[in-house]
Amino acid sequence: MEILRIISFIINIWMFLTTENTSLIDFLTFPFLIFETIVSMLIFTTILNINTTIKQKTLYVLLVSLLGILSNLFIPKPFGTYIHMIISPIIIMMFFDISLFKSIVAEIIPLIITSILETLFLRLYLIIFNIQYQTVISIPLYRLTLVFIIYFVMFLLYRISATFNFKINFLDYINFKSKRILIINFILGLITIATQFYLIVFFNNNLPLFIVLLSTISLVTYFIISIFSLTKTTKLELTTRDLEETRLYNQSLIILHDSVRCFKHDFHNILQAIGGYIDKKDLDGLEKYYSQLVTDCQRVNNLTTLGPETINNPAIYGILASKYLIADEIGIQINLEVFLNLNKLNMKIYEFSRILGILMDNAIEASSECDEKIIKIEIRKDFKVNRQILIIQNTYNNKDIDTNKIFEKGYSSKTDNKSQHGLGLWEVKKILNKNNNLNLFTSKDDKFFKQQLEMYEIKNKGQKS
Repeated sequence: MEILRIISFIINIWMFLTTENTSLIDFLTFPFLIFETIVSMLIFTTILNINTTIKQKTLYVLLVSLLGILSNLFIPKPFGTYIHMIISPIIIMMFFDISLFKSIVAEIIPLIITSILETLFLRLYLIIFNIQYQTVISIPLYRLTLVFIIYFVMFLLYRISATFNFKINFLDYINFKSKRILIINFILGLITIATQFYLIVFFNNNLPLFIVLLSTISLVTYFIISIFSLTKTTKLELTTRDLEETRLYNQSLIILHDSVRCFKHDFHNILQAIGGYIDKKDLDGLEKYYSQLVTDCQRVNNLTTLGPETINNPAIYGILASKYLIADEIGIQINLEVFLNLNKLNMKIYEFSRILGILMDNAIEASSECDEKIIKIEIRKDFKVNRQILIIQNTYNNKDIDTNKIFEKGYSSKTDNKSQHGLGLWEVKKILNKNNNLNLFTSKDDKFFKQQLEMYEIKNKGQKS
């Protein structure tokens, strides 16, 4: 009797799974969604080389799964899916502390993989079991098996990418044009996949398996070649950038080498000059001579600071090195101090580089007109109020310049409209207005014109002092 009950129970389960049951399908959507979130997260964190913690992963899976379940329950299809796709990159960006572009790619990669696998395996399903698409999505056994195969293959792809260390590392370094091409490429790919899926669903009986396989393989090959080509192009851009950085570094080394040779050659003369002041008890003359000597020594010290080891961000190094060489050619003394990891700024590198370049151009132009040509640059962290600071000071002649108007578009302090504060500072103001965690303070005294950029951590942007 017990055996008959077991057999009857098994038969009932089998009937339950092999007959149309939309309620069970809807219920299975929830665990499927959780599993899909986990597998997708494993894929994009591995392929995009995103550093994560167990806490980050757990909270991300819980939040994304919950949002997916709520959208399926309360928002009609397909609007819930669209809203979920829009919100997901923002959640990825917040939880894993990556750029918006990288978070968009993180969402698109698993989506493309899922779409390709579903297109391929669905076609095989329809042919092997000789059934229609509506049967697959309404009978639990078919639906459960199809979903399991897709997610199992995705998990295998994750393990393969982790085992063979397949990673896409160039997304943080590509320029805006390449990012745009990549996003357009992904969108076109998704449209193509959607078209393939439509053809399979509605023209199942008219499409041979060979055509479906050929189309799928071509699509996968297209994506692989596109990503490979973009990777090679990006590597070429990075190599070009590194070569330019090396060229600038070599120029600074040449200047440093020549300066050290001059000191070595004149060392005996320097000592004799100091001895002459001491013999004559001419302390005033010795003090003046010493200040001039320190100036030359400071130039050598600045050149030792101007290296990729200290200025560890290529974009910022390129700007500082090129501006330094320009200033050196026209006799401007630059005092440079960097006490900050420039790869961990509290603002976008692109925006910081623009501001730095504009302020440096202004400082060079203003100080070049002075008898005493000096620019002081300081990049450091203020631990008291947890902020990062860029300070640029330069000598200047126009003591009447209005610091309240210099950020106005078209403002000029010269009749030839070539002031040190033209459209550049107006562009700086636009960047500041877009970021709540940035402040720029302008001041002046009898000798120096000063610009101080303050960068606060974004989470503390409402606590600036």
